[in-house]
Amino acid sequence: MTEPEARPDPGPPPDPATNPSLSVVAPASASEQGATPVLVTDLASKTLAVKEGQTFLYSDLEGNLDHGGQDGLGLYSHDTRFLSHFRLSVNERDLVLLSSSAERGYLSHIDLTNPDLFEGDVLCAPQQTINVRRVRAIFGDLFERIRIKNYNPFDVTLEVRLTFGADFADIFDVRGMTNRHSGGSHPPSAKDSTIEFVHEGRDHVRRVTRIRFGVEPERIDVDGTLATAVFRLHLDPYQTRLVAVAVEPILGTETTNAAPDFDHAVHELRRSYEEWERESTRIVTDNEVFNQLLDRSLRDLRALYTRVGDGAILAAGIPWYVTIFGRDSLIASHQLLMVNTRPARDALELLAARQGTEENDWRDEQPGKILHEVRDGELARAGIMPHSPYYGSVDSTPWFLIVYAQHLRWTGDVGFARKLLPNAEAALAWIDRYGDLDGDGFVEYLCRSPRGIRNQGWKDSHDSMVHADGRVADPPIALSEVQGYVYLAKMRMADVYRALGQPEDATRLEDEAERLKVRFNEAFWMEDERYFAAALDADKQQLRTLMSNPGHCLYTGIVDEDKALPLAKRLLAPDMFSGWGVRTMSRAAASYNPMSYHNGSVWPHDNALIAAGLKRYRFARATNRVATALFDAAVSADYLRLPELFCGFTRRSPNRPVSYPIACSPQAWAAGSPYLMLQAMLGLSARAHENLLTINLPQLPTWLNTVEVRNLRVGESTVSMVFRREGEITSFSLLSREGDLRVVMEE
Repeated sequence: MTEPEARPDPGPPPDPATNPSLSVVAPASASEQGATPVLVTDLASKTLAVKEGQTFLYSDLEGNLDHGGQDGLGLYSHDTRFLSHFRLSVNERDLVLLSSSAERGYLSHIDLTNPDLFEGDVLCAPQQTINVRRVRAIFGDLFERIRIKNYNPFDVTLEVRLTFGADFADIFDVRGMTNRHSGGSHPPSAKDSTIEFVHEGRDHVRRVTRIRFGVEPERIDVDGTLATAVFRLHLDPYQTRLVAVAVEPILGTETTNAAPDFDHAVHELRRSYEEWERESTRIVTDNEVFNQLLDRSLRDLRALYTRVGDGAILAAGIPWYVTIFGRDSLIASHQLLMVNTRPARDALELLAARQGTEENDWRDEQPGKILHEVRDGELARAGIMPHSPYYGSVDSTPWFLIVYAQHLRWTGDVGFARKLLPNAEAALAWIDRYGDLDGDGFVEYLCRSPRGIRNQGWKDSHDSMVHADGRVADPPIALSEVQGYVYLAKMRMADVYRALGQPEDATRLEDEAERLKVRFNEAFWMEDERYFAAALDADKQQLRTLMSNPGHCLYTGIVDEDKALPLAKRLLAPDMFSGWGVRTMSRAAASYNPMSYHNGSVWPHDNALIAAGLKRYRFARATNRVATALFDAAVSADYLRLPELFCGFTRRSPNRPVSYPIACSPQAWAAGSPYLMLQAMLGLSARAHENLLTINLPQLPTWLNTVEVRNLRVGESTVSMVFRREGEITSFSLLSREGDLRVVMEE
């Protein structure tokens, strides 16, 4: 189905009767980092991803890697592709796919069968009489167990070949963002039951891919850059044989020296996931599909939870962002606070330890600034790319402050807040000194690094900030949502100061925030559009293209009350609301493209923040509309897994969202979105330092009748409660309470 062409902006939609429920008519229920990517296939439906820690495998549905392929397939660790080729064949024939699944982030299953297999000219195994099952998990190493079962009533002899190759490509090379800058790789070597590939990088780091087998191959053939292990297996009638493989990525002198123990790996991984679920708030509703979505999101967030040295953080997404990310990790941790506060604490500690300390244009670093991204591959280590770390993000710093303050509100951990107070104050100082480049009271961004990111908000593609006539805006650029983030950061930091016994600092920040709010509503408001400009350019001219960015301002509270209703109406008008969610750009805009990364697509996290913002201004029915659209989108997704984004085509019925070709899946802030939207629908807000949980205007959508929240932790207390909808009214009742937490209904 073809999307209608862009048309002249029709102006604001007709005003329905003023109504806080906001019942608006809408469709039914490679430059650098942010450049247009070069890969063009639908990865979500063609690939399998398995991850644990900083290592992940990205394969095709048969479990193979074919010289990396155009999709960037491979086994990756520390931003390096340690395995670019991995192919299974039997009697020199490719197998036929029956089914495959990576529903569990740490484990994949692939069932294959045979075509007719011959020995010479003799048919030795008719088609579909041999089952090959590949089960793999990552636990330090990649472990694969290949089970081969003979369903024939006679003996068969099979030659199983496993072919490997390792190009040691840096993640920036794989993504098409650089020319090849690698050092040299040695031909593969084979000894006993081990294959090794060795690479000497330009960063003077030795990288090794070591492959071990549970049973000794008959032989190992080396041909150029490839090595093939050959197993000759005799199977009696209905007999099963196993081949175990372990692939160890080694960086420098690191080595696990682990035996190829598949069962131990799976046991430990399963136990870790169970512990994650036990420590998290349990949410059960009367909608089984929504329960599955919540469970999927929680497991995906565990899959992305990544140990980095002595710390941990939610990696942004598979395959391109399995690394430390400032903005993404903070937003995802923030979305999850109601469920589990550990990721927020870990992210805050890790990012505080890497906070900017100097002025360094190569890395876009300034004192107090929170990093954008850290890379550990050859190009970053060699100084060819500035990501060691790179600080080119204008919103990581205010989000650090928001999450820091919100962590206190949920945990009441004053000791932790006091410990990180110097980092928080350095972040505040960055906002006022370095963030406001020209002293006009707004935070702007400007890339100084020749290898940096031009646009440094969350819409970081090169063409995301455009004027109404399609011209790309020149930086420094002040984004609307960033002013909102700064406003919320200062208001929440005032709470922290009061909790720490510093009321004068609290009052000062509240005054600064209120002055910013006045300036923002004057400078960004477009009266003729009844909407906010997405940004101000270098000449302080408004970017009048209608984008989703101002929707975040509802969440932060920076929007004046008299402007909230028209802003909310336009967000849900047909040019902005696709039926699957709010688009990043109006369909009427000159630069609109529903297949672009940021200029007309739909992002779950963008919609979750908008939905929560609508609720902040008491547009509960509008919140439910956005949540319903995203729930419908999730129902049609593989494994009920919301992708990073999908195309912004208008919803038709019957239909499903159009996949964006290279969206990360799973992706952290997409996985966290259902929890933030549910929290908004329930109206939950914690102030643990005041021993208080507030519930504000709970309103469930028509597809949810009951929501039970079990073992919700607020400070030292735990509470369980149930929400019930009867018609338009949603009520709640306490089921249990441990501790002296006060639960208050706010009107």
